[in-house]
Amino acid sequence: MEYTVQKLGALAGISTRTLRYYDEFGILKPARINSSGYRIYGQAEVDRLQQILFYRELGLSLEGIRDIVTSPSFDGARALREHHDKLLQRRQQLDLLIANVEQTLAHTEGRIIMSNDEKFAGFKQKLIDDNEQQYGQEIRENYGEDAVEKSNRKLKSMTEEQYAAIQQLEADMFASLEQAMEDGDSAGELAQQAADLHRQWLSFYWDTYTKEAHAGVAQMYVDDERFTAYYDKRRPGLAGFLRDAVHVYTGAKQ
Repeated sequence: MEYTVQKLGALAGISTRTLRYYDEFGILKPARINSSGYRIYGQAEVDRLQQILFYRELGLSLEGIRDIVTSPSFDGARALREHHDKLLQRRQQLDLLIANVEQTLAHTEGRIIMSNDEKFAGFKQKLIDDNEQQYGQEIRENYGEDAVEKSNRKLKSMTEEQYAAIQQLEADMFASLEQAMEDGDSAGELAQQAADLHRQWLSFYWDTYTKEAHAGVAQMYVDDERFTAYYDKRRPGLAGFLRDAVHVYTGAKQ
């Protein structure tokens, strides 16, 4: 079966403008152009569009999706199994949050007594699951299973006050870092203050702090584009500036 842009857009629930952009971007080319100049899509293109939309739902960038689906080693069946596993993980996260909301409703209505720690359990588990999904493999390879499991247990056992404190620490670290970047001196007082706040932030998660591990994490922020994107979305170059500041703070060679 073949589809025009309009019919494929209606089938998938996306706009014809999006399909034309996918063509221009090189992520989804039509099977052919007919004699009237219209894009025509076949079954292979329908299957690829489904994969693209799966990846978009999972939060991947178009650049990342293009690299995956245009790779000669791309395996559609394997990709579907991976989508299935990730969607199951997401469902577990949603089930946990739903249960948390239901408990909170029962507490509000006076049917149960709910501790403050219980109110935030779902959010902390979601944070662990999100980190695991995005960065788990790299972090486990770099720091080992035991270190990661200890960090997760530490996060789960955090009190409401500790959880609030770590959020404030991160906000303070970013504020100092961005202000230091204005000065442009990674060895300056503000930059070193930001590096120290980053150390305090890491220490909430880590069982043991070392300067070598701190410097290694900062380097990973630059080496791994996903970490880079997290910092650079606040200001381009922020990940690299933090790395430089931490390397000065820890005495690491640059």
